[in-house]
Order: sequence, then structure tokens, then C-alpha cells
Amino acid sequence: MTGRRHTSWPGDALDEEETAAQAAAPGRAPRTTRPAPRDDGALAARLADAVAAADAPDAVFALSRHGHRTVVSGGTAGPPPLPRETLRYEIGSATKTFTGLLLARLIQSGELSGGEPATALLDGRRPLDATPVTLAHLITHTAGLPALPAGFYLRGLPAWHTNPYARFPAARVVDAFLRHRPRHRPGTRWRYSNYGVAVLGHALAAATGTPWEDLLTGQVLRPLGLHDTALRAGDSGRDAPGHGKDGRTPVPPFDAGGFQAAGAVRATPHDLLAFLEAHLDPAGAPPHLAPALRAVRRPVLRRGLGHRHVHTLAWFRHPADGGPMYFHSGATLGQQAFLGFHPATGTALAAVCTRRFRAHDPFVATAYALLAEE
Repeated sequence: MTGRRHTSWPGDALDEEETAAQAAAPGRAPRTTRPAPRDDGALAARLADAVAAADAPDAVFALSRHGHRTVVSGGTAGPPPLPRETLRYEIGSATKTFTGLLLARLIQSGELSGGEPATALLDGRRPLDATPVTLAHLITHTAGLPALPAGFYLRGLPAWHTNPYARFPAARVVDAFLRHRPRHRPGTRWRYSNYGVAVLGHALAAATGTPWEDLLTGQVLRPLGLHDTALRAGDSGRDAPGHGKDGRTPVPPFDAGGFQAAGAVRATPHDLLAFLEAHLDPAGAPPHLAPALRAVRRPVLRRGLGHRHVHTLAWFRHPADGGPMYFHSGATLGQQAFLGFHPATGTALAAVCTRRFRAHDPFVATAYALLAEE
């Protein structure tokens, strides 16, 4: 396939299209949270194999099929004080699925259209370009913005292996955007951009007069009952610790700085499943969110040879048996995540692990293959 899609933070290289073979890896015996009724031992065994393949200090593969959940956890490290499936994990770029749903909700409610110029929302005194960057351009990675803003690398370098994003706060993200001049007309080229979705978060906050954290909580997290989802690490002991590529070196909790809308979410596997189950069955979600949950399934962009790469407001969409499946992966400096749902099989999958991405990492490929199963 053409057009590699990277959904990771600096130093990582997650490939959304990598569906190559899975590798086995040693580790402690995985833990299944409950035996599945209907003798789903085969499914639990496949999830246990996926946990072992992750080769991470902590890993959880949580799968829901027609509302029945099977959650398997394990890892190369000793068991943490709290069960692994009750901890909150950093999901990195998979946060964009929450931001996409938030934008869809604001569009469906009539508060926004998606065509608003971001510059006008962030600084109405500035003159608009002939073809301004809109909210729709930002969420679909067609705004003509680079992956990261000018000055990010220089400013983040002193903390490159700990927390480079924390050194680039909201004001710098917005200022860099207002100063930026795209090389290409917005809407003409696709380039994955953490920067663009970060700007979108600030634009939504400006448009509604509500801080992004409060906006996401009020419009998405609270209505879906995601009470074990947060936007920063706390001191409750509920946040899973991240590790470097070796699976041993501790990594500080991720601080998204001014990039909250692109990567700040951390959640338990059960909250992530609840989020995905709402996408599988919008009719069972709060009525005011149902239209947005349906909207984020619809293609809004096709690109590449034969238009084979399909995007929605929130998800990558691939063809599969019975109908398309939707997914997004993410990584921080010490953790990884994969979220996806397949309406044709009634399947949702949330996979997380506490080890930074490394070359030939099997984590995403393993999760993708599980989601694609009939």
C-alpha cells in the first residue's frame, strides 16, 4: 500500500496499516478478569497470546463482542498493587477519536458547522487568507500543517526522552499556528499532524468559550459514563507507569502540554470499551450523542491510489469481511494503545501496554489482526 500513516509521538513509529504477522514473546502468565460464559476459552487464549506478544511490563487486551466482555491482562513485570485492568493507560494519538467525536457532537447540535476558519476563532483581528484553514481541515489532517510546529524540536530537545510536549504550552501552539503560512492550499494534501488536532482543540475551546478539558468532559466523557478517564496523571495510584523500549526503564507520566486534544487522554480498558461500544450501538448511547456517533462512521476523505485510504472525522476505516472496521492507534514516550470496532461482527477492542514503541513492534499488528477476525 502507498501512504504510510504514523500516529505516534516523537521517537515512535506506529504504522496504522501494518497488519503483518505477530511475534510470540516470553512473559508472566496472563490474568483473565472473568471466565467467559459460553466457554469462550479460545478467545481468552488468543487474547493471552496477544498479551504475551506485547512483551511489555503491563499489557491488557479487552474485547467486547455483542456486549460480552473478555479482558485479559499480564506482563513481564510483577503484578502492580492494583489489578492491571483497573489502571488508567495513556492512549496518545488515539485521543483524536475523542476529539473527532466532540467536533461531530458540536456540529450535530448546530453550534458549529466545521467550516469555521480556525484563525477567526483564535484571533478575530487577523485577516483571513483567501482559503483559510477550517476546523474540518484540522481534524482530517488536510490543513497543510507539519506534524509539529516550528520551534518544537528546539524547545523540546532538553526533555526529549522525558516530556518534550510539556515544554510547548497552549499559548505557543496557538501563536505558532497564527504565524504559520501553509506551503499547500488547505484541503489539497493529507499529512498526519498532531499539531493540527492540537490547534483544533484550542479553536473549539475558543468557539464555545469553554476550556477544552471541560468541553470534552461535559460533551463526551460524562454523558458516556467514562468516570475512569482523565486528561492528566493524578496521585491516586491509578495511572499505569510507562517504560522505555527495553521494558524496564521508567518513563515519567505523559504531559501533553498544549497538545491535549491530540494526545492527553488516559483511561481504563473498561472505559475504553464503553467508548467503543457506544460507537457500535449509537441507539444505546445518550440520545443527544447518537447522531454524532453515527456521523463519525461516515467517510469524509478518501486518498491514495484508487482512493483506498478512507478517513472519517475520528477514525481510519478499512474494508473487512461483512463491512468496514474502524481503528486508531497511539503512543506516548512510555505506553501504547490501539482502539477499534467492527460493526459487522459486533466487536470492539481496546489494547494497551506500558512500553514505548520499538522497531518491528508486534503490538499494533496483533491488535489489528484480532479486530479483523470474523
